[in-house]
Amino acid sequence: MGSEYLASIFGTEKDKVNCSFYYKIGACRHGDRCSRLHNKPTFSQTILLVGMYRNPANPTQFPEGIKGDMTEDELQEHFDNFFEDVFTELETKYGEIEEMNVCDNLGDHLVGNVYCQFVDEEAAEKAVTGLNNRWYEGRPIMAELSPVTDFREACCRQYEMGECTRGGFCNFMHLKPISRDLRRRLYGKRRRRARTPPRDRGDRGGDRGGDRGGDRDRHDRRGSSSRRR
Repeated sequence: MGSEYLASIFGTEKDKVNCSFYYKIGACRHGDRCSRLHNKPTFSQTILLVGMYRNPANPTQFPEGIKGDMTEDELQEHFDNFFEDVFTELETKYGEIEEMNVCDNLGDHLVGNVYCQFVDEEAAEKAVTGLNNRWYEGRPIMAELSPVTDFREACCRQYEMGECTRGGFCNFMHLKPISRDLRRRLYGKRRRRARTPPRDRGDRGGDRGGDRGGDRDRHDRRGSSSRRR
């Protein structure tokens, strides 16, 4: 079997050696019991913070129901505060963030997972090293490099259209949305900067610097996946 063929099926459902779910989502419901390999990357732009977000409305995380009486607005405010706190801390300490996403799934392998994709691999490596020595809300942070490169491939398309029949136990990512106001505050500046020619920003040297390549927010990515395992 040729090397080109093996490369073409790597990480797909046709690959009988490497786990396609781990390759696309950075997590697998079978965990260590999976019959296929979970090859952790040695370098990546993306990091995974395992189970970091604790959703007050999630019965698997708060079975005692202590925070189950919060309104929808209060739940959104709680999530926005968490998201902004983590996003700002990561970008300030480790480097520019391309996008950050939080899973709203209920399955043990995805619940509360936070995925942060940095602009460069060096920032991601530095973040993993630094975060594994830190705690958040009384719990140790578990950070690792993730193989996820395209969140459009990792997300459940049916969920985005309100049609997923598997609910929170779907094996593709159900991403919890932040408010529009927070998205504008966190991502708005870089969008405007990407659309503005260098000379209009007062850069020296004319056009030599060039543009950074435009907005790379996940909504502009191509590709989708609706497969089920």
